[in-house]
Amino acid sequence: MLSISNQKIYLYRDYVDFRKQINGLTQVVINQMKLNAMDGSLFVFCCKRKDKLKVVYWHNTGFCMWQIRLEKDKFKWPIKHADKILNWNKEQFNWLLKGIDVSKLNPHKALKYDGI
Repeated sequence: MLSISNQKIYLYRDYVDFRKQINGLTQVVINQMKLNAMDGSLFVFCCKRKDKLKVVYWHNTGFCMWQIRLEKDKFKWPIKHADKILNWNKEQFNWLLKGIDVSKLNPHKALKYDGI
């Protein structure tokens, strides 16, 4: 299993051709996402059938790629989100892996009080 500590997690919302490997996916990060592929962040990609995910990240001296394929289900990929790139936290990423539709969750909104 992929170990996640404090890395930033970016989802590339558009579907990606899964013939792309590490070099092709890091080019998506650099050219389309306009992010630094070597900063230790996790970059998550999904195929059009939504049954596979690939995660690319820099680990000390080189790029690593992690892939998961579902046998009988689909990932709840957030295709209807307005942003092309989503910045998620570890908890949201784990929900995605468990099959929870993160876009339908409505957490409480944080309140800020002025001058009490």
